[in-house]
Amino acid sequence: MLSLHNSKETKAICNAVEDLGHEPVWLREENAAISVEDGDVSVEPSVDVIANRLLLSNTDQPAELLGLATTFERIRPMLNEPNAVLASIHKFATAATLADWNIRVPDALLALSNDRLNEGRERFGEVGVYKTAIGTHGGGTWKVDLTERVNPKVGNRQAFLQKLIDRDDEKHRDLRVYIVGDEIIGSMYRYAPEGDWRTNVALGGAVEDATDDMPDEAAETALYAADVMDLDYAGVDLVEGYDGWYVLEVNPTAGFKGLFEATGTSPAPHIAKLAIETVGGEVDDDDVERISATLDDSRPSCAPMPKPSPTEQPVIGYIEEVVVTGTSGSTQALAKSDTGATRTSIDTQLAAEIGAGPIKSMTRVKSGSMKGGKARPVVDLVIGIGGNQHTVTASVEDRGHMEYPLLLGRDILTDYRVDVRKRADVEEAERDEAGEILEEEE
Repeated sequence: MLSLHNSKETKAICNAVEDLGHEPVWLREENAAISVEDGDVSVEPSVDVIANRLLLSNTDQPAELLGLATTFERIRPMLNEPNAVLASIHKFATAATLADWNIRVPDALLALSNDRLNEGRERFGEVGVYKTAIGTHGGGTWKVDLTERVNPKVGNRQAFLQKLIDRDDEKHRDLRVYIVGDEIIGSMYRYAPEGDWRTNVALGGAVEDATDDMPDEAAETALYAADVMDLDYAGVDLVEGYDGWYVLEVNPTAGFKGLFEATGTSPAPHIAKLAIETVGGEVDDDDVERISATLDDSRPSCAPMPKPSPTEQPVIGYIEEVVVTGTSGSTQALAKSDTGATRTSIDTQLAAEIGAGPIKSMTRVKSGSMKGGKARPVVDLVIGIGGNQHTVTASVEDRGHMEYPLLLGRDILTDYRVDVRKRADVEEAERDEAGEILEEEE
């Protein structure tokens, strides 16, 4: 397994390899190396085949990980090869590839200039879908009012417009089909949580087994899409329109949690079987079926010793200047750090200014003055701090009576140390004062 993160899916696949009677190896930062010596190339630890589960959509440097995966792939057989993964994690590249192979996808438009994107937005109607080309777990996906302008980028990520396909305004759902090799392991309907339209399990979406009653058209389309994208295993997301099924995404690192919850089947032993058989190993199909009835995501025996966590985290001030970005713009703003807040929050007026929204889902926020708390709308935001970007789901509230329009919660602060003595507003005032004194002296 090539995986630099501690995902439950990686652990489940490693455990499945061992349960099938073979030796799993987890390639990660603590133990992996590639050596060239006197013309001979070797991989450490020694492996026969590699299953690629690098999460490229979650990193600021996907090219570095692609290069790493490509290096391994040139030396050993690999499932989900880097070129296929690259095309799949870029949602517009996926759409263009599938459309070119006559697979139905929603109409979409990617443009590099602001003017060109907005010239074409009217053809999607008054409401459309706005996505960053690379994103995961529903982050970077908005339903937008297309009577207003949108930007071709969100932060430093390319964005595009897509037609909204929806047959049911009351209960939005899509279909996730998990494929390994040329076989459907299971499928599920995913329903958006109350007040939202995104169906991602990570966002609280409900699931329902669809394996036995999935329409033939949807099953055939999913299999064809995974084949066209040249992926060995993938979660294919489809949505039903009035004229048939459309492919939304083909995810090379789809999660297992929702699928197992809905179907009682884990893809892990099926992926393990495919990897083992790719290099001539043998697997008992009965064992695969038995193991797939559980989802063993405990720490595998092959997990290398974890690195000590770094003691030094980046320092963030009590008051910090950040760049906040929505679908129609971005601006600099002062933000207050609050380690007691679970979620970041944004002022209503600032949210409207940058196009954060539309406001669809609600969250209940605890309040010291209200026993049960109160419901607030939430929106997706991209917040830039010191060169790092964070996509978060922030609550919206009227902060007009407060000094700062943004409050940074633990969804961002977990990556930083907060120095309460550091204040961007004080530093700015001191700089201005120093500038005035200097001018007087001159």
